[in-house]
Amino acid sequence: MITSLLVFAGALLIAFGATPVARLIAPKLGVMDHPNPRKVHARPMPLLGGAAIVLASVATLLIFKDRFEFQQLISILFGAALVSLLGIYDDRWGLRPILKLSGQVLAAVILIISGVKVQSLPFEWLNIIITLVWIVGLTNSLNLLDNMDGLSGGVAAVCAAFFMVMAAISHQIYVGALSAALLGAALGFLIYNFNPASIFMGDTGSLFIGFMLAAIGIKLRFPDNVPFVTWMVPILVMGMPIFDTTLVFISRLRRGKNPLTTPGKDHTSHRLVAMGFTTREAVMIHYLMSGVFGMAALLVTQANIAEGYLIGGVAALAGMYGIWRFEFKKNDTVTR
Repeated sequence: MITSLLVFAGALLIAFGATPVARLIAPKLGVMDHPNPRKVHARPMPLLGGAAIVLASVATLLIFKDRFEFQQLISILFGAALVSLLGIYDDRWGLRPILKLSGQVLAAVILIISGVKVQSLPFEWLNIIITLVWIVGLTNSLNLLDNMDGLSGGVAAVCAAFFMVMAAISHQIYVGALSAALLGAALGFLIYNFNPASIFMGDTGSLFIGFMLAAIGIKLRFPDNVPFVTWMVPILVMGMPIFDTTLVFISRLRRGKNPLTTPGKDHTSHRLVAMGFTTREAVMIHYLMSGVFGMAALLVTQANIAEGYLIGGVAALAGMYGIWRFEFKKNDTVTR
């Protein structure tokens, strides 16, 4: 636990100090997010906060690398750095979606080759497919979720906190350190990104965070329970990004739009604002729901088969109700 706390403190301090520097550098490099009718900010915003998150996470993990298993750390950081570089290129110059997606698949393949993959299914080819879908899907989920001040960074912090607690309970120092680094970096950045934000993380940060959370979810193990139950734990922890991405995909497909390339105010956060909540309230609801999903995941780690599937079933039904409520019952909240 002491290792995780040291990593957390280091990442928090580095992100806290590096984010203002990134805010100063961004206009000089032209990495800015300019307002348009589909965005909620009204003035150009620095779009380099993700670089501070990457720096804080990677630096602290490398500084404390002697305190935990180092075998697969390089492949995880290399893959995360690759998607982050794609993000910063996209933030500055724009990148075709197919190239961004191809880079994410390549980063996922790097993890698989190094041994970071799902291993609970009976067929190796199925493990590889599920791993690819999980990594690429979550990487894009956090990217899609980054649509309001403090939203993606705060939800990522909640998810990383639950992963860190679970790693501590199961005595996984390596996974705990990965989670702690991401938690500290996200919170250090969130100080400047919470509404009203003075800097955005951009694709540089959201793709990095999504990739790291996906890798952590794969590495997490629960020796006191059976995989037949615990496979759903990472899915529950990441329930809020998964729900939002599912909602957006269903909504855009119903409207004949490309789910990955069509911008729009059709996310959970936008719908909450359309229902009368303020931007801050919508973001805080996301934090609260992430906490609820995380608590459900903690219960599953200690549950037997019947209890685990009852919890998972209730969460799935709640998610389906939410999609019906937002998309099918009151579709007028979607900006077409």
